[in-house]
Amino acid sequence: MSRPGTESLDHVLTIAKVPVWLPHPPPTGWVVSGFALAGDDRAGGRAVVTCLTGPSPVGGAAELMLVSEEPGLGLGARHAGLAGPDPGGGFGEGAPDAKVGAAGHPTALWSLPTQQDCAAFVGEAKGLWLWALVWPAAAGVLLYDSLELADLRDGYIEAELAFGSLSPRLGAVPAVT
Repeated sequence: MSRPGTESLDHVLTIAKVPVWLPHPPPTGWVVSGFALAGDDRAGGRAVVTCLTGPSPVGGAAELMLVSEEPGLGLGARHAGLAGPDPGGGFGEGAPDAKVGAAGHPTALWSLPTQQDCAAFVGEAKGLWLWALVWPAAAGVLLYDSLELADLRDGYIEAELAFGSLSPRLGAVPAVT
């Protein structure tokens, strides 16, 4: 893993075949704490992770991980501590638990129960899974605010990005083939 910054972002953007989501504007006080992808230079990134850290709306520190992936890969599910590659049975039933804007489109997210202190939300954006994982779980209220996500493949302004320390969660990214 390389240090978060424009060089690592540009590398991910070169390879990514899926959206590279980032809140725009980011919540106050939040910084980008890293990127990861599953795939390779030849086939491209079939899953991308963007991590951010900042103050929790309920006090203390929090971490937000946004995962965009092709169905069947399981990167978001693994980070949420769920069995199986996709959200599983019962997903999408009933009213959504949260809504975000993704590339200018309203996007419904449903919460999933996890076995760890993580709030897990999942929906579909641009025909792919969009996972929003928040640690600790109580900080998941962040998703109840009007969060707008931009796909950084559509361009970004370097001056609008703030980078922090590399998230230790990215060091534990499971291998996806």
